[in-house]
Amino acid sequence: MGSSSEVHFSGFHMDGFEKREANTEQPTTSATDMYNQPFIIGVAGGAASGKKTVCDMIVQQLHDQRVVLVNQDSFYNNLSEEERARVQDYNFDHPDAFDTEELLRVMDKLKHGEAVDLPKYDFKSYKSDALRRVNPSDVIILEGILVFHDPRVRELMNMKIFVDTGPFASFN
Repeated sequence: MGSSSEVHFSGFHMDGFEKREANTEQPTTSATDMYNQPFIIGVAGGAASGKKTVCDMIVQQLHDQRVVLVNQDSFYNNLSEEERARVQDYNFDHPDAFDTEELLRVMDKLKHGEAVDLPKYDFKSYKSDALRRVNPSDVIILEGILVFHDPRVRELMNMKIFVDTGPFASFN
């Protein structure tokens, strides 16, 4: 298996996970029950901890499922002119750096089978200027350094993965 500082992937399988389709056979079903909610996986960890690698491994294992990756980085607050002038002092690793309300709004729409426009944060202008269209999916992976911080975001998740590779990890 190798040393303990290497990434270990024990195998993520969703045996019995069937393709989710709308249930249209029961006329008494309410409109809000016409879909099955997606399986939401939260992946958190420090900067450069290997979150992206873990997310890529999950996506590979779920190759038959519709999977969407939502990055918490997309939800950084736009910086004011004053904040941009002192960007070296701005703490991007603080919960207040994120627009958690917008993240919750987007996740709620995805959870209810709606397509959304995800913001694309530009780290040169420190603003979200573009949007990326994301369609409903079977599995949503929500990745970021602080996705477990807010209890409302945590409650959305069916599975939580914390990535801690240690100080001497190597992905070679």
